[in-house]
Amino acid sequence: MQLLPSARALTAAAVAVATLVTGGSVAGAAPAPTRPAAAAAPDIPIANVKAHLAQLQSIATANGGNRAHGRAGYQASLDYVKAKLDAAGFTTRLQQFTASGRTGYNLIADWPGGDANKVVMAGSHLDSVTSGPGINDNGSGSSAVLETALAVARSGYQPAKHLRFAWWGAEELGLVGSRAYVNSLGSAERAKISGYLNFDMIGSPNPGYFVYDDDPTIEKTFKDYFAGLGIATEIETEGDGRSDHAPFKNAGVPVGGLFSGADYRKTSAQAAKWGGTVGQPFDRCYHSSCDTTANIDDTALDRNSDAIAYAVWELSR
Repeated sequence: MQLLPSARALTAAAVAVATLVTGGSVAGAAPAPTRPAAAAAPDIPIANVKAHLAQLQSIATANGGNRAHGRAGYQASLDYVKAKLDAAGFTTRLQQFTASGRTGYNLIADWPGGDANKVVMAGSHLDSVTSGPGINDNGSGSSAVLETALAVARSGYQPAKHLRFAWWGAEELGLVGSRAYVNSLGSAERAKISGYLNFDMIGSPNPGYFVYDDDPTIEKTFKDYFAGLGIATEIETEGDGRSDHAPFKNAGVPVGGLFSGADYRKTSAQAAKWGGTVGQPFDRCYHSSCDTTANIDDTALDRNSDAIAYAVWELSR
């Protein structure tokens, strides 16, 4: 997540036909054909998400301790994610841009099928700051979105809407990659995106459960999921406008997302709801060298990863 400039049914049931004429049923009337119930979202294996995080950590360690825009660590991160998606059957492409004198890339992955005029997107930024490996910010979102995409492929999911996944570059320099993508779309293409879901920091070590309050349908989808777990959520305010949903929202695309907190401090009321340490930041390693694989709360990462899959399945039916 970028710094602030100044500071940051199941219901596809079949319809039974019973035509009544003068009190009796028509002889030989055949039942209407039934549609199979839409598949439920799968559980996202936390071990798989953590395996991606371990790979991103190894990449950072081998490349000067970071995965920042325009540097070898970012390129290696991009190559890792793209190879996984290509092997799973996605159609991938790279979008090139320039920021701060360095070449950057977005990675866009489309799952074949679905209504191309109704696109559900899920995305996260893949770059870190230069001061650390960026495992919570934002390896966590990137890895969970990747594993959700791979779950789509494993299940052979064929939603009614078209699914597109994205990993953004240079978010930490001011949402450069996502803005470049949105600006590259004509008005007709933007209008085809029925929703963009953003995931930036979802495994904070002193976590909160925050939901973006932008598009009401998307917001309700996430809130319903957490309500089913008995987890109270709060509206996300710390990162409002500071992550890659902002260019989409500004272009009129419905947006939503999840967040587990950055450098704001947890209140006593929040600790009473979620546990954790009162008075400490949600992520004490935010934008620091200690944002490593040790800087992840597995429970928050697991719950949020499953929530991502739930929303992707529900919103693409």
